[in-house]
Amino acid sequence: MWRIGQLARMAGVSQRTLRHYDKIGLLVPAAVDRVTGYRWYGVAELSRLERIRGLQRLGLPLRRITDLLDAPEAQLRQALAENVRSLHRDIAALAATAAQAEDHFMTPMSILPQQTTVGPRRLRVRRLRIEHASELAVICAAVSPSTLLTWLAGHPTGGFAAAVTTDRGGEQLILPARAVVRAVVPSSIGVVRAGEELFGWLHRHGLTVAGPTLEDRLIDAGGAQATVLEVPVDRSHPVGQA
Repeated sequence: MWRIGQLARMAGVSQRTLRHYDKIGLLVPAAVDRVTGYRWYGVAELSRLERIRGLQRLGLPLRRITDLLDAPEAQLRQALAENVRSLHRDIAALAATAAQAEDHFMTPMSILPQQTTVGPRRLRVRRLRIEHASELAVICAAVSPSTLLTWLAGHPTGGFAAAVTTDRGGEQLILPARAVVRAVVPSSIGVVRAGEELFGWLHRHGLTVAGPTLEDRLIDAGGAQATVLEVPVDRSHPVGQA
């Protein structure tokens, strides 16, 4: 029989860890001295401890190990298979995060695009045909729409469709729930520059534009202004593929 300190040294764990295992019922000592309170462990406890540590190395959290330590082998294998799938999802998410951070580091941008999903949206709009991008500034200065929509997949090289929101007349436009890439554009940064950066980001990440880009103009109670660019995307058809 070994005292807790001896077992800790043999197994390469701390005494605090063994006390925690005892507290949660994961590894109970073979005996506890009623007078001194010393915990005593035997070969069975050492074997159980090594199994606990082995399952931890396979990525299982203690709460799952508690349920699986004495479970049938088939149940353990199923839990390990589920954990492997979860680990692969975590790895993919971390890889995507690393790729985005690397992209921002390698290609400095004034905006930070975010992928998300949004619900349906109803707008009353007046449709326009724009022959040159410079016309948009004139139109927006004249009508001051809260939202501008443009049907573009990148920097315009010719005429394109657009729309502005209106309080009267026009037609109702219903945008379905969709995956989007959004970016908040501070007033100190031009929307044209931000839009070019955003479309460049979409291309580098293999995302296809799947509808009109929304340009929402926001003003808070203090008069501060910002613009939110929102581009619907289709992840199933990367840029450059048919």
